[in-house]
Amino acid sequence: MKKSNSLADSLKSVFALIVIPVLFAISICIYLFVLGNPANFQGGDPANDPLPGNYLGVVYRGGVLVPVLIANLLIVITFAIERAITISVAKGKGSVNTFVNKIRTLVASNNISQAIAECDRQKGSVANVVKAGLSKYSELVKDNTIDPEKKVSIIQKDIEETTQLEMPMLEKNLIIIATIVSVATLLGLLGTVLGMIKAFAALATAGAPDSVGLANGISEALINTALGIGTSALAIIFYNYFTSAIDELTYGIDETSYSIIQNFTAQTKG
Repeated sequence: MKKSNSLADSLKSVFALIVIPVLFAISICIYLFVLGNPANFQGGDPANDPLPGNYLGVVYRGGVLVPVLIANLLIVITFAIERAITISVAKGKGSVNTFVNKIRTLVASNNISQAIAECDRQKGSVANVVKAGLSKYSELVKDNTIDPEKKVSIIQKDIEETTQLEMPMLEKNLIIIATIVSVATLLGLLGTVLGMIKAFAALATAGAPDSVGLANGISEALINTALGIGTSALAIIFYNYFTSAIDELTYGIDETSYSIIQNFTAQTKG
């Protein structure tokens, strides 16, 4: 169990180290070859204004921070998919609530072997933790050489150790999504500031204001703001969703563990 979890953690760390630079490279390519495609601009020159109604060219006008913001958006989407798959696997094959209720019923009727078999069918992190507690339960209930209170303590410790092995896998990489919540907003604001600097510089030119420079500056400000806030909002939604899903799994583990401990305590007293 420890080796498999250690391997999984290592693979997820490598996944993050590889995927993030790759997504930045993809974002640069999107910026240069898709948004910056000469076909999006008047005269076929990216230095000119975008064609009327061509939003790809308009986004290209957002400036050098656009590929960074696109990379943030791709990172949020990629790691949201990765977390969704991980949490789905952790839940197991069926509904967590149904599984928890079934285990509580089996434990209450003292049908431990069937409860363990149910864990094998369910699979996933919740089932692994519950199975660890049930296996220790089955082992200790027949042992009359250990004090009942110590037996309860051993079961609790075994459940806690298994939980500590399983839970970090669920929370891993969530910090990346949480970080982008702030980073994307700040990058958007930075792009806004840079765009407004260009806009005011165009207004400050001697003689007639540079209308093209003014438009480009305002465009850069608004595009970066939109990308930054949009990415941040998406990251917040994903982060809260996955946090709630993990809390649900944790609650299922706690509820089932409590039932196991309570049933074992009642049986030893009886």
